Amino acid sequence: MTPDFTFIFLLFFGLTVAVRLWLKLRHIRFVAAHRNAVPADFAERIALPAHQKAADYTVDRSKTAIVGTLIEAVVLLTFTLGGGLAALHDFWSLRLDGLSYGLTMIFSVMVISGLIDLPLSLYSQFVIEARHGFNRMTLGLFITDLLKQTLLGVAIGAPVIAAVLWLMGAMGQYWWLYVWLFWSGFNLLIMFVYPTWIAPLFNKFSPLEDGEMKSRIEALLTRCGFRSSGLFVMDGSKRSSHGNAYFTGFGNNKRIVFFDTLLSRLEPPEVEAVLAHELGHFRKKHVVKRLVLMFAGSLGFLWLLGQLIDTPWFYTGLGVAAQNTALALILFFLVMPVFTFPLGPLMSQLSRRHEFEADAYAAQHAAASDLIRALVKLYQDNASTLTPDPLHSLFHDSHPPAAQRIAHLQLQEKPA
Repeated sequence: MTPDFTFIFLLFFGLTVAVRLWLKLRHIRFVAAHRNAVPADFAERIALPAHQKAADYTVDRSKTAIVGTLIEAVVLLTFTLGGGLAALHDFWSLRLDGLSYGLTMIFSVMVISGLIDLPLSLYSQFVIEARHGFNRMTLGLFITDLLKQTLLGVAIGAPVIAAVLWLMGAMGQYWWLYVWLFWSGFNLLIMFVYPTWIAPLFNKFSPLEDGEMKSRIEALLTRCGFRSSGLFVMDGSKRSSHGNAYFTGFGNNKRIVFFDTLLSRLEPPEVEAVLAHELGHFRKKHVVKRLVLMFAGSLGFLWLLGQLIDTPWFYTGLGVAAQNTALALILFFLVMPVFTFPLGPLMSQLSRRHEFEADAYAAQHAAASDLIRALVKLYQDNASTLTPDPLHSLFHDSHPPAAQRIAHLQLQEKPA
């Protein structure tokens, strides 16, 4: 089975990398070909220079993504068939055992991967984002964020990984079910504590000031029967000029968060419409549906790992002669994206359907025209291309293309 599994892995690996690169190249060519003309539906709303800026920004980001894809491919092959994991195992197994060995192996892979990704992250932030006028982050803040993320990852990740490894070794044949229950509970806990314990480590959150904006939002929440633990403004401008708004938390710990960059650009009715869209996700139970899908998927993947963990060909077919729970976990999550890439269009389609439903909800509880104006401003301010390659968009975009989304909203505009 080993040669067969190695062949299957290399086949999926080659196809995945080739398709990802092909899609990016298609996207670059398509966007560049439409650079010199604003789509007719937006001609009266977006000027040609803004459209060209979005095209150039998209092309630059796509070129960077191609480099990232190639780096990921080399790293994956190096860890697996190239002998990287085997070398790490040989080194650490002579010095450690049990949970300490497992934790060290997993963190070694994470640290090596992070260090390899770091130059491209710096380039994306301080070259690409800066070139197009979006970066407001200093090198000092970048380093501070990185240190906080690392310390937080170790403080939270080490006990969680240790618990998972212990469950895998102690719970017998059905360990995967116990790990799933633990993992699901942990994710729910993180969702609950994130707004008040984790997010403030990276950003400042201030209560939304009294005024027309707050009055409109509170009236909207009342109309929609939605309760939150507060309306907050986040200092997103210290890192980027991109604007956004989002919900976070669940249960009695739900928060509504606006980037300060968003509030500085949109008028109160437009912010109300954006919030109505986000409320639509809750009212249509999109969050619950995505959680159910995530938990069902994780259960399926853990069950699959449970079937593979004692099969020697799974390890040897990926370049590792040794066999243990830590190696199984690392190998599985390293190679899983290779096999799940074809599911991308299905996930994108589900997400797009949710976006259309949330837009429809916003049109009912606010004004579709206000949401259209807000979206156009956001497309312009965030330099989002109005002309994505359709096939690339099908694989990668969680939101419908701008033209489709605006046309859908125009059909729902209420007569004057």
